[in-house]
Amino acid sequence: MQNEMIERPTTRYGGKQLPRRTRRWIVVGLFALVIVAGIVIATVAFSRFGTGDVKGEMAGYRLVDPHTVDVTISVTRDDPARPVVCIVRARSKDGDETGRREVLVGPSTEKTVQVTATVKSSRPAVMGDIYGCGIDVPSYLVNP
Repeated sequence: MQNEMIERPTTRYGGKQLPRRTRRWIVVGLFALVIVAGIVIATVAFSRFGTGDVKGEMAGYRLVDPHTVDVTISVTRDDPARPVVCIVRARSKDGDETGRREVLVGPSTEKTVQVTATVKSSRPAVMGDIYGCGIDVPSYLVNP
C-alpha cells in the first residue's frame, strides 16, 4: 500500500481552512476595526450635532386658524450678542411638515430669550415645533 494522501473534493468540502490562530487574529482585527470606526463616527457626530453655541427649545404653540400656527421658542446661546437663526415648522395630523419658517434671533443682553413666529401651513396644522437653531445666519435674514 502506498502512503498517499487523498485530497478532499473542494467543490463539496470547500478549500483549505486557515489555521485556528490566523482565524482568531482576523476576528480580533475586525473587532478592533469596528470599535475604531464607532469611535470615529461618534466623535464626528458629536462635533456636528452635539451641544453647540446655541440651543433652541419648544416653549409652546397656538393654532391661529387651520393654516396658521404661532410657535414660541426659547433660545439659549453662549454669546447673546451674536445673532442666530432657528427653523420653526407647522405639522399636520399625520406628522408631516406642512410649513416652515426661518427666524432671525437678533443680539440680546440676555443669554436666553423667547421668540414667537407665525408659520403658514399648506394643509391643516395640528401643532408647531422647532426643527433646530444654528449660528450660520443666511445673508438674506441679516438686517442691512
